[in-house]
Amino acid sequence: MIRSLRAWTVDRDQRRRAASYVTTLFAEPAEEDVAWLSVNGADCDTDHARWELRYARRALGLLGAQRDALDDRTASLVATELARALANDRFVAPGKIRVAERQLNARLSAYGDALGNRAGEGSGWHLGRALLDFAGHRDAARPDVVAHAGDLLARYMGEANAALRKYFGAATLPG
Repeated sequence: MIRSLRAWTVDRDQRRRAASYVTTLFAEPAEEDVAWLSVNGADCDTDHARWELRYARRALGLLGAQRDALDDRTASLVATELARALANDRFVAPGKIRVAERQLNARLSAYGDALGNRAGEGSGWHLGRALLDFAGHRDAARPDVVAHAGDLLARYMGEANAALRKYFGAATLPG
C-alpha cells in the first residue's frame, strides 16, 4: 500500500512539473519578435506571425523534452500536458482544436527534421527556413533573414531547455 502511495505521489509530482513546464511554453512571444517575423516572413500579418511564434515555442519545447529530458517519461508527460493546454487555449476558436492540433503536429515534424539536418548551413539555418515557410515566406529569403529566424528559434529552444532543467533537473556527471 505504501509503495502505491509513493508511486502515486511521484506520478502526481511529475505531472505537476510537466504542467509548469508547459505553462512556460505558452508564454506570449515578445512584441519585437512578432514585429520582426511579421515584416520579414508573414507579409505584415502580425496575427499570423504571433501564431507561428506560439507554435514554434510549443513545438520546440516538446522536441527539447523528447531530446534532453533526464527521464524517458518526461516527454510523454509534456505531450499530454501540451495537448490539454492546447485544448484549453483561449486563442483557439471553439471547434478548431483539431485544426490547431494538426498545425502543431506539422510544426513538430518540420522543426524535428530541421534540428536533425546538419547539411549545408546546419540545423539553425533549417530551423529559420522552416519558420519562414510556415509564416508564408516560401520563396528565397536573404541569408541574414534566415539566420535571424534561426537565431530566434535557437533562443526559444534555449529558453525551453532552461525551463526543462528548472522543472525536471539537470544532468550531473559523476566526478
